Amino acid sequence: MSQPIEVDRAAAGQLWADYRASRPFLPDEPDVPVECFGDSPELADELIAFVIDGPKRATAGLVAAYAADGDELSRIGAHWVACDGSGAPRVVLRTHELRVGPLHSVDASFAWDEGEYDRSLESWLDSHRRFFRRECERIGIEFSDDLEVVFERFRIVWPPELAD
Repeated sequence: MSQPIEVDRAAAGQLWADYRASRPFLPDEPDVPVECFGDSPELADELIAFVIDGPKRATAGLVAAYAADGDELSRIGAHWVACDGSGAPRVVLRTHELRVGPLHSVDASFAWDEGEYDRSLESWLDSHRRFFRRECERIGIEFSDDLEVVFERFRIVWPPELAD
């Protein structure tokens, strides 16, 4: 397991400020999360490329990992800044759908929307079971297909040339 990625908060703040300046009607969100997908620089680069190149419009995370890290679950309408493996902010995302359920409840539609690899349910389960096992080891719990997962769909809202 690699070290956490140090994100460039100043650059993320500027990306967020640019987006906010273009949308003055949005409610204030003082603590917009700045995060990377995955758990290594290599995986973060791979996954942000899936977002920027178009097919990835969903993500999934263990509820237990959110709790262990002291992070709140996302909410519909919330924004976050996604960074690459070097910690550089690349896009502002906005959550438009959330569901919490056991890992085994994922369906083919969600796997397709997550836009990774061949986009099949089998591939999704294989890669996410591996990732969630690493997360469970990191936070000290036992892996199970019954663990609660946040299934989140999002849109790119900034920069404008990438916005959905």
